[in-house]
Formats: sequence, structure tokens, C-alpha cells
Amino acid sequence: MTRSRLRGGDLRAPFFGVRIAADISFEVDAEDPYQRQRLRRIARAREYAPRLHKGHFFSHQTAASIWGGPLPLAFTEDGRIADDFPPHVCALGPLAEPRTSGIIGHRTRWSFTAMTEHDGLRVSSPAATWASLGSLRLHDLIALGDYFCREWRQGRGRPDPGRTPLATPDDLRRMLEVGRRIGADRLRAALPRIRQDSWSPRESLVRCVLADAGLPEPQLNVDVFDDAGRFLGCVDMSYGQEKVAVEYLGMLHGATWAADVERIAALRAAGWIVIEVTAPLLKRPEELARRVASALRRAR
Repeated sequence: MTRSRLRGGDLRAPFFGVRIAADISFEVDAEDPYQRQRLRRIARAREYAPRLHKGHFFSHQTAASIWGGPLPLAFTEDGRIADDFPPHVCALGPLAEPRTSGIIGHRTRWSFTAMTEHDGLRVSSPAATWASLGSLRLHDLIALGDYFCREWRQGRGRPDPGRTPLATPDDLRRMLEVGRRIGADRLRAALPRIRQDSWSPRESLVRCVLADAGLPEPQLNVDVFDDAGRFLGCVDMSYGQEKVAVEYLGMLHGATWAADVERIAALRAAGWIVIEVTAPLLKRPEELARRVASALRRAR
């Protein structure tokens, strides 16, 4: 291709040496800011992928997003929700660290990672990705570990039973123990608190808030039936003996909102105390813990 063609107005150059038709976009719009940032990280990775060296792979936050893992919201220095995410690109073994403008380069040893492919992109394994993110806060590491280790068990209200988990707690432990890690203390603190039956990062955070407050840890995603054996719903978190349920209410719309209203009403009609957790309540962890503790005392 000629130099003038490479400068054509119908092309864009997201990275040096890469040209993409201007009307092609890898991004998908999403109302949820967490989802929007995840898709933006993946879009940037796809833009860089044509020049990925055979010994390089996507790692760290970029890898977590490619696997669909939850990450905390990222903000700019002036407090706005970030929308630009340089891909994390890692070199394996003796290869030089990637230094292309617009990326964040890393280099690691064979023993510290495992490389695989997911959705057409070369990426660190789920366990290696988790172990590389020790700079995250403790609760975020727990939520990411919950996601990677989720077991898709059988149950009336459970989706995709039998689906293979992305990793196991033993996989995470092996990656953590291969050598010195950034944030090793946080990773070690997070590991025993990872559960294999959490369905969302907000559920993980609610569980952490309750445990940090000294409350008993609830059961996760339990199918609940009334005394006649009628299925009432799958409860996010439950204290079965006390009949106390804790439900996180995310971005609910239309039929989803109506279904949750009916499910919570059925639980209450069957004698359950239901604590509904919203995003504003989750920002007040002391109040959330107080409400659950009060419900447990009333139930006893």
C-alpha cells in the first residue's frame, strides 16, 4: 500500500502500523458503566491484536475484561468515568517488554503465567490474570476470584448447569505461590474468602460487607420452597434457619423488575424477611450490616 493510501480519510490508525476502516468499530454501547468500560478495554485489545508479537499476550486488567471478569470503575484524574484504556500487553520469557505508544507493557517469566486464547485473543489464563492484579483492593480481588471460580451447579433457579468454571481456588493458589507478586498480602487475604457460588460482583461485595461487620456468612444463591413445596425463587444470599434473605437489586427494567417484585413478595408471604440492597445502600456498609443484624435478631 502506498503512503498516501495509508493516510486515507477512510482509515484510522489506533496504533502505529495498524489501519482499520473508519466505519468499523469493535465497541458495543452499554448503559451499565462497568460493562461499558469492559467492552472498551476489549475494543482496544482488538485494535492492537494485528500487531501482537507471537510471544506477547494481553494481561492484567485487559485480560480480566476479555474473560468477562468484574473490575472496579476507573476514573480520570478530574473525577470523570474513564473511557480510554491502553491495553496491557505482556512479553513472555526473554522477549523485550512491549513499548508501543498507547499500550502498557509488561514482561514475565514462564513460571509466573499461563497463556491461552479466548474469543480470538491471546491472553493470560484466568488464574494467572487474577494473580497479576494484586494492586486491586481486597474486595475487588474477592469478586474477581468469585467470578473465575464460579461453579455452575444444578438447581431450579440456576442458569447453565454443568458449565465448566474458568478456574478453581487451587489454580489461583498455585499461581500465587510461584514467586513474589505485587500485592501478595492482599492476594493471600482474598484467597480463603473466595466462594464458588457467587453470581455477581455486587453480591460478592455485599457478602464481604456482612463478614467484615462480624455477621455470619450467608448461603449463596439458594433455591427456596414454601411449606407446600412450591418454588419461590433463587435467593441471592440467605440465612435459611432464620428465614432472612438478602437481595441485591441492580439495574432493573421491565419484565426483570416485575419478576423480582413478585419473587420478593412471594418470599415475604411465606414468612421470610427480605433485605433489599440497592447501590445507594451498598455505599453505606454500616447501615447495610445494621439492617441485616436487626433482621437476624428479630427472626431469632
